[in-house]
Amino acid sequence: MGFIGRHPLVSMAWSLLLSFGARTAAAGLQIRAAFAAGGVAICNPSTHQARTSTSRLHSTSEPLKTLEGSDIYAAEEVIKKSRFIGLAAHCTNWDDAQSILESVRKDHPKSRHACFGFVSSAGAGGEGVGTERCSDDGEPTGTAGVPILGAIKGEGLSDTLCIVVRYSGGIKLGAGGLIRAYGGAARLALRSAPTQIHVPKSSIRISTRAANSGAVYAAAAKYGGVTSGEAYNDRGELEVTITCDEENGERLREEMKDATRGGVMFIE
Repeated sequence: MGFIGRHPLVSMAWSLLLSFGARTAAAGLQIRAAFAAGGVAICNPSTHQARTSTSRLHSTSEPLKTLEGSDIYAAEEVIKKSRFIGLAAHCTNWDDAQSILESVRKDHPKSRHACFGFVSSAGAGGEGVGTERCSDDGEPTGTAGVPILGAIKGEGLSDTLCIVVRYSGGIKLGAGGLIRAYGGAARLALRSAPTQIHVPKSSIRISTRAANSGAVYAAAAKYGGVTSGEAYNDRGELEVTITCDEENGERLREEMKDATRGGVMFIE
């Protein structure tokens, strides 16, 4: 005997499936939005070029750990007859990173792949937002660029370019083997390089009556400021530039206002 209409249990199951599908779609949108907001760089599987995030990764007012100097630091390891050459350099912008990449590829014309990760504390044009880029350069998606990027971030570095050049030895490593090899070569190169902490600075140029000079210099000293460019204008007022850690800039301004009872003018 057949049923006319839909059985109540079938209707309930169908409603649950529709509800689950809607929640799954909403969750997918939330995940994609979270990735966009969190500044995650995703390697494009079709072109092997990185999609660049312009979300804030570092505030430029925070101290940044980066590689020291302008040298390119190298380290190499051989895994199942494949040579993985890690190269790391201090690099603050994408234009310079591209120049270094081009130079490395010219130096290794017979290599199969030159994969990279790049982390910068500022976006294109120098805005105070961080960017990330990576490339698998023909390796299976996610097996090279992302592990290199992870090595840079794992070392707590910014303004850093890391390239791993591979000369294939003819033995397949598999996805897991490639991830370990590229990440390992990147870490070797990064750890071979000396590092430094960069503390962003802020410069303030002020004008005030000569009688306030003692109060101004005392305020500068209180916040670790360094003075330069002292001069007296045609009104006999002192003009001086004070450079201090960026995080102390606003406090220094307020200190000078209070110390001179508002008798200080900030020159843009």
